[in-house]
Amino acid sequence: MTQTRKFLFLQGPHGPFFRQLGYKLQATGARVERVGFTFGDRVFWSRALPFTPYRGRPEDWENWLEAYLERNGTTDIILYGDSRPLHKTAREVAARRGITVHCFEEGYLRPYWATYERGGVNGNSRLLELGVEAMQRAVATHPVDLPEVPVQWGAIWHHAFYGFLYHLMVSVPVPAYRNYRPHREVTVLHELLLYIRRLAIMPVQGIQRRVRTRRLLRSGAIYHLVLLQLSHDASLRSHSDFGSVGEFIDMVIAGFARGAPAHHILAFKAHPFEDYREPLPALVRKAAARHGVSMRVRYIPGGKLGPLLDGANSVVTVNSTAAQQALWRGLPVRAFGRSVFAKPELVSAQPLPAFFAAPDAPAGEAYRAYRQFLLETSQIAGGYYTQRGRSELLRRVVDLVLSPDDPYARILHPARGDGGVVPFPAVRQ
Repeated sequence: MTQTRKFLFLQGPHGPFFRQLGYKLQATGARVERVGFTFGDRVFWSRALPFTPYRGRPEDWENWLEAYLERNGTTDIILYGDSRPLHKTAREVAARRGITVHCFEEGYLRPYWATYERGGVNGNSRLLELGVEAMQRAVATHPVDLPEVPVQWGAIWHHAFYGFLYHLMVSVPVPAYRNYRPHREVTVLHELLLYIRRLAIMPVQGIQRRVRTRRLLRSGAIYHLVLLQLSHDASLRSHSDFGSVGEFIDMVIAGFARGAPAHHILAFKAHPFEDYREPLPALVRKAAARHGVSMRVRYIPGGKLGPLLDGANSVVTVNSTAAQQALWRGLPVRAFGRSVFAKPELVSAQPLPAFFAAPDAPAGEAYRAYRQFLLETSQIAGGYYTQRGRSELLRRVVDLVLSPDDPYARILHPARGDGGVVPFPAVRQ
């Protein structure tokens, strides 16, 4: 008799995606449950699906989860964002108990894809242990037409709206969740105020970034583009050696001042969801003055990435997945954090002064194989924040979650004669 799958959902992307995925899995005969940590988790779930609020303290979560998993016979855990403290603990507990962890994240190939992996994502992804040569061999027998990369990041307004709505609900004082501590350093109320401010200044910033972008593109200048990340981004905090965005900014400007030709420009582009909990324009301005290049440094508050990449000479980042759009265009990339695309065939290892003087370009064939590998495995068409995006995502992801095989193992290790698959190396915890 086949064992009934029992899925435990933890925290997901803002909005109804986890609820809709729960209904899809329940329709297959699986049992679906959720443990919630905030009133927002409760509201975005369904009253018709089992829900358990976690009322304990963060330090009690591990023992509570151990007992919950034992009592309920959980076979699978589903979560979004594997570096949140609650999720990191859940992954460790699941690894000890032999429970499969299904991890969702924003797409590595943004904007039109979402990421689905098992065990971990970003700096915990299995991709970090996999070389480009292995990917090339895996896709050699799977020739496909690679889709174009859209120039827009994605559903920014929908994403921002669901984020605002979630933090509004989390700010409601509900006794059941009084012990909840957010995974970011600021309070829930502060997070809500940041969302409100971001929504309020979006129209003004839209005008500002269009003017600055047009001015840069029409100047005819040779420029290097720096992709900034959110100061609270897990990719920056957990998968790099930088303590702040400010440290990264200063390092990049220092390298530019020492190595770039005198007629080159350095342009910093803010993340589309930057909320300025760090004063980025001031940090850029002060660092540029400190290194004597004030007249050669620009700051652009977000906006469309495609047009800026089309005219760029090179790209520098910590580990932003947006750098993959630069690789797709054949642009030289210098990355300083742990990331799924930080392969020697793809990103430069030059010191920054040398990179700005004469950057090494990626190997085109290697990137095409790498991108094809991702599109055939962990990158799922669709998104979390629009109904159309969720519908496309759900069409494919349900079968991937139910599959006995890891999305990478299916292409790396075809079925053996005895019906099994060669196991993938253990996930880094």
